[in-house]
Amino acid sequence: MSTGTTPTGRKEQRAGSTYVVLTRTFRAPIEDVWAAVTEPDRLARWIGRWTGDPATGKVQVHMLYEGENVEPEEYEINTCDAPTRLELTSHMAYDEDTPATWHLELDLAEADGVTTLTFAQSMDDPAMAENVGPGWEYYLDRLVAAETGADPDALDFGDYYPALADHYRALTT
Repeated sequence: MSTGTTPTGRKEQRAGSTYVVLTRTFRAPIEDVWAAVTEPDRLARWIGRWTGDPATGKVQVHMLYEGENVEPEEYEINTCDAPTRLELTSHMAYDEDTPATWHLELDLAEADGVTTLTFAQSMDDPAMAENVGPGWEYYLDRLVAAETGADPDALDFGDYYPALADHYRALTT
């Protein structure tokens, strides 16, 4: 878990794009961490809830901690190999004037009773990275808190942004 002011994200090149990659570890079986990132009620504890039928290849994600009146976003399920890999794509408007395609990858691996979650998002735009990078630090720390019995609501996004903005902007320039 990050401290809110210590960035953990790193840059990787994947398929010709820049990705921001963050890792978190859990003393839990891989199936338990998979459930935390895929089951609506478990997901709702730290980020949001999805609705719809995954068998259609798409779900609606309702972010629960972004303030009021946030519209759900449609995510296409590109890959779902339980309990090790989930790839999602969303076409959204990052702000009023900036359309964005978000490609998210979650990979899980278990060894010796510890599950490692590696989260990656394509992020070529430094302006987007300076906001979204700290956001993922915050949300992944909320996930760690939820899964360790701590209170995710005790975390304050103000501890992440703007403190981590420069780190994420620099990763994508």
